[in-house]
Amino acid sequence: MQGDAELIARAGHLFESAYTEFLCAARDLRTWGRPEAGAAVRNRLRATASPDFTVRKLLSPVALADEQARAHLRQVRSKGALVRISHAPLPHETILIDRRVMILAGRETPTGREYTVTTSQTLVDGVHSLFRALWDGSADLDAYLRGDVPHLDADGRRILDALASGLTDESAARRLGVSLRTYRRRVAELMATLEAGSRFQAGLRAGELGLSR
Repeated sequence: MQGDAELIARAGHLFESAYTEFLCAARDLRTWGRPEAGAAVRNRLRATASPDFTVRKLLSPVALADEQARAHLRQVRSKGALVRISHAPLPHETILIDRRVMILAGRETPTGREYTVTTSQTLVDGVHSLFRALWDGSADLDAYLRGDVPHLDADGRRILDALASGLTDESAARRLGVSLRTYRRRVAELMATLEAGSRFQAGLRAGELGLSR
């Protein structure tokens, strides 16, 4: 199958029959090129899942490249999904539904991503076993993030404290005894270290990593 639209049109009904387990192994969060395709899958799963429905998402560290992705995964987890991070090489995306259906996503091409869908029990069982082995050897999202703590020197921590204090840049620079230009440069360096796109995100990331007081 070529492209998200064809996958949903021809295999969307397979998502509607997911009752107990939905497993996903992916290198990043960009498999679904069209947002409406991903939304269609999520809506169909929510409409048919039983109360004890289990969702497991196994991702590579690439999936944590920015704060938006981290926030998305925290939201997914808050809704009951289990999320782990693996250092083992992962495919573009592999989905297993109820140990009955497997969907493999290939590389993106000019005509759309290629998908393979199979119900071969031998293939499904084999990939399911590989998934569980990788899952058992991977780190929980929170544990991984705690272990992925960047080093902040004394200056970096002082800048972090200044941001948390709510002072204006001018006041913070005076408190630290540096020029306004130097202070802003160090704030930018801190944001880069914390992989944050804004000062607010830097504060959230610092709290998440246990760096803030």
